[in-house]
Amino acid sequence: MTLKATALAAALLATTALSACATATPYQPNVRGQAVSGGYSDVRLEADRFQVTFAGNTLTRRETVERYLLYRAAELTVSQGADWFSLVERQTDRKTRTYVEPDPFGGLGAYGYWRPAWRYYGPRWGWRAWDPWYGDPFWADRVDVRTVERFEASAEILLGKGPKPAGDPRAFDARDVMANLGPTIIRPEPQ
Repeated sequence: MTLKATALAAALLATTALSACATATPYQPNVRGQAVSGGYSDVRLEADRFQVTFAGNTLTRRETVERYLLYRAAELTVSQGADWFSLVERQTDRKTRTYVEPDPFGGLGAYGYWRPAWRYYGPRWGWRAWDPWYGDPFWADRVDVRTVERFEASAEILLGKGPKPAGDPRAFDARDVMANLGPTIIRPEPQ
């Protein structure tokens, strides 16, 4: 297999792999092996207290992760027979990772096998050659550097029945949250 064919095969493989994860995390349980990574999870801490988490992938915005966390808290509250929930503790973690990857064309550049090169003459030094792939600091860095970020929001919630406590800014009516955020929730495509 020629070098050009190998580079083309590698590019097609990379495109196929990236297309599988080219979707922001939908509102789904966080289960290994699903088509799109991330989702919600919750753990009962006490009879009326839960730890709720929503993890997004690298294409999921922070606002979406936080909105899905609130929606999951409201959904969990209603499923437990409660009317309101209070955010006892809440945080959003931002994880960043920088990738440094070599040129996928193995130094062939965007031109394939052809590459620009010039010869020039100077009265003091004579004939010289310039080639962008040899020795020029602008062209010498044949790497792709990219930084990606991923957000994960978590909250400890306390459930309650009856009307929500008046004047508590951390208390939410679960059914109101579901009604207001419901239209913005994107669920996974059926398989």
